[in-house]
Amino acid sequence: MNIIIDTHVFLWLLNDPSKIDGSYFSHIEDTNNSIYLSSMSMVELIIKSSIGKLTIDFDIEQAANAMDVEIMSFDAKDALQLSKLPLHHKDPFDRMIIAQTISKDFSLISDDSKFDQYVVNGLNLL
Repeated sequence: MNIIIDTHVFLWLLNDPSKIDGSYFSHIEDTNNSIYLSSMSMVELIIKSSIGKLTIDFDIEQAANAMDVEIMSFDAKDALQLSKLPLHHKDPFDRMIIAQTISKDFSLISDDSKFDQYVVNGLNLL
């Protein structure tokens, strides 16, 4: 299974894996699954760091590689999917991650309850 992890799940993996629900963790640890971090999560982390909302004292790409998490580029197909999403969620980074997950027909791990509203639009939440 191909799985995109939300930005907060990536941070939890780095800093406090105990925050991750056991069923999510089993999917992440399953070596048959491929785990991805959206490049939009990298952008979110960098922007939040630059405006002082978050301290990033590590190399995001290096950290992802160390966890066997592949960084996935946001492409034109993902952008077009974004234009089709209803505005259930106003966070632009989350909307891009949702669009990318739908566009790629992947699954998504997130603890954000607002993501549930997109399940009818093709989002496959675990």
